[in-house]
Amino acid sequence: MTKSDVVIIGSGIAALQLAVHLSENNNVRVLTKSKLRTANSYLAQGGIAAAIGPADHPEKHVEDTLEAGAFHNDPEAVREIIYEAPNLIQEISKVFDRDSDGKLQLGMEGAHSEHRIVHAGGDATGKNVVEYLISKLKAHITVEEDTFAYELVINPVNNHCIGVKVKDSKGNLKVHFASHIILATGGCGQLYRYTSNAQTVNGDGIALAYRAGADIIDMEFIQFHPTLLYVNGETKGLISEAVRGEGANLISEEGTPIMEGVHPLGDLAPRHIVSQTIYDYLKNGHKVFLDITNVRDFEARFPTITELCENNGIHLTEGKIPVVPGSHFLMGGIKTDLIGRTSIQGLYAIGESACTGLHGANRLASNSLLEGLFHGKKLADWINKGPTEIIPAISVTTKSRHTHKKLKLPSIQQIKNSMMDQVGIVRNELALTNQKKWLEQFKIDELQTIDSFSKQELTKIFMLITAKLITESALKRTESRGGHFRSDYPVEDNQNWLQKSIIHTKKEVERNHEQIKTALTT
Repeated sequence: MTKSDVVIIGSGIAALQLAVHLSENNNVRVLTKSKLRTANSYLAQGGIAAAIGPADHPEKHVEDTLEAGAFHNDPEAVREIIYEAPNLIQEISKVFDRDSDGKLQLGMEGAHSEHRIVHAGGDATGKNVVEYLISKLKAHITVEEDTFAYELVINPVNNHCIGVKVKDSKGNLKVHFASHIILATGGCGQLYRYTSNAQTVNGDGIALAYRAGADIIDMEFIQFHPTLLYVNGETKGLISEAVRGEGANLISEEGTPIMEGVHPLGDLAPRHIVSQTIYDYLKNGHKVFLDITNVRDFEARFPTITELCENNGIHLTEGKIPVVPGSHFLMGGIKTDLIGRTSIQGLYAIGESACTGLHGANRLASNSLLEGLFHGKKLADWINKGPTEIIPAISVTTKSRHTHKKLKLPSIQQIKNSMMDQVGIVRNELALTNQKKWLEQFKIDELQTIDSFSKQELTKIFMLITAKLITESALKRTESRGGHFRSDYPVEDNQNWLQKSIIHTKKEVERNHEQIKTALTT
């Protein structure tokens, strides 16, 4: 057992921004279930949005964010984050690409009204920002890789989160206690057959929070990125929206521009509209390509995408990249305020695992890394200013007295296939009801003691929990809005659903008192 001031679960931009900004008075421990650089943030290509151009203004950025979010956003959260964006960019400005005059290069992406996307290394923004933050980690920060967090420790006397149980690289059970436990575990993209997400992004943090009794919100809103490289029936990686911002067009195999007449912004329409249009073509047996013949100096502007295509046998001289939509970003998650506080004292969530209300029903392109930078710094400032909390001494067993019964679990691929087919880009009551019934057969909500499960079994359990939250939310929201499209309810219902959120709370959280002994020794 270890004791720290702050334990951060995850290693993306939000987690690292938080760690870097925490004062050296704090003993900080960063836990990541894979390697430090294995995160969606590291894969992020496009950039970070900020209103810093001469013709731009934060209020324009606010309007674009609300429009993309189908006005389901929290306007106060949107304004606070968007107005802070220029300052956040300035703090790490040395990372970003500049033109020959030394000015920051500003790109254009879908649903933005101005060129406002700063980028680094062309299309390697996430990698460059993460490496910059890693270089700023100091001696008071300990990083533990290959550490799987599987259960939050709650003091039942006051419902205060005081620790987390983990399995290390050898499968040994440990408990890390801390005054502040932060979930920065990312979204849940790997729940779907086609995804841009890192292999580790399975919704763990959301499942952890839900099992502990925290509020989970807006899980039906899944953003499907329109353009993932598609080769031999598999997605191979993301083709950034910035490619379309530089002049690429979506075409059918016959060369017909598929976005003409669909939306005033054409290929740069909000992502859910572009994804649904591509999906319709694919459903009818057609292939869709990204025509890059109008993009100047493609290889120089997009070196990461160039390498991705070449490694998968795509010859860019032909000017066409085969694409399909895939799960990309979760707008919902663990309900928090702008500081990152959840409904459980001592437990926080930041980054994609959290839901602050910034993104509404659909995230505006390049607002995600921005939210991570904002959230990490905001929570660090709050912790730095607050008093050090005393953690009560609670005995927590790390060895199960009984092995669990054999649990019937589907394969990870079965979960991914069923979610893509039944709860994917286009949804309806029949498919959602069938998926709900399929998920219920595994009786995951009945689990109490989970110490003896393997990491792979725990991954499946967490995937099933998160899949259930998405499915039930999608079934309840009888309208189409943002990343949630119901073919049986194809239009927005502003009278009943505009600002209404679906919140999940596991009110009666079962705790195994053999596993978590609550004898206080204060």
